[in-house]
Amino acid sequence: MTKKYKTAYKVIISIVILMIISIVVYKVYKMNLGIGDIKNYVESFGKLGPIIYIIIFSLVPLTLFPDSILAISSGLIFGLVNGYIYTAIGALIGGTISFYISRKLGRNVVKKLIKEKLDKVENMINERGFFIVLMLRLIPLFPFDVISYGSGLTSIKYKDFILATFFGTIPGIFVFVNIGAQSVNIGSKSFYLSIVALILLLVVSIILKNRFITKNLENNK
Repeated sequence: MTKKYKTAYKVIISIVILMIISIVVYKVYKMNLGIGDIKNYVESFGKLGPIIYIIIFSLVPLTLFPDSILAISSGLIFGLVNGYIYTAIGALIGGTISFYISRKLGRNVVKKLIKEKLDKVENMINERGFFIVLMLRLIPLFPFDVISYGSGLTSIKYKDFILATFFGTIPGIFVFVNIGAQSVNIGSKSFYLSIVALILLLVVSIILKNRFITKNLENNK
């Protein structure tokens, strides 16, 4: 087998594997599963559970399934530490997929995947790159996938995008995973503290949005 055919063979196999994974995950999302159902599904794979979870979270940008639901599920399934690690890995991979879909395939393809307009997000990121992506990631109310797709259409370097994503998602991932981890102790002090942490995250998000994002949006009108 020549080098040319070997390369083509690898590409075909990779596409087939990706299609199979995508179909499985898509069917899971179409079933409108709750947190308990996701837990049962992931745990059904035994030791492969963490890998399956990371794959599911990584493909969220292609399905627009609520990533907060998955993050809470990971805490319930794996606990706080492992749940955070697996979710962070999935978020970075998912963000990368969205970023390169936009960068390589362009605006027309992105429009078919999401309904939100990306113009204002693009303008902000083009102007202040790393800082804006970091601020947007710190705001869980702002759609994760919109930020990723929008970034891919700008001039921001991938290194800046992925670093801003990593640091910016730390609070949000921690809070949502912690809710899942503490949900087995409903009524306990730790459970109520996890709810307080969520409320604080939302309050800080609103403050950051009003102070940085809204101001930038007004400047880009």
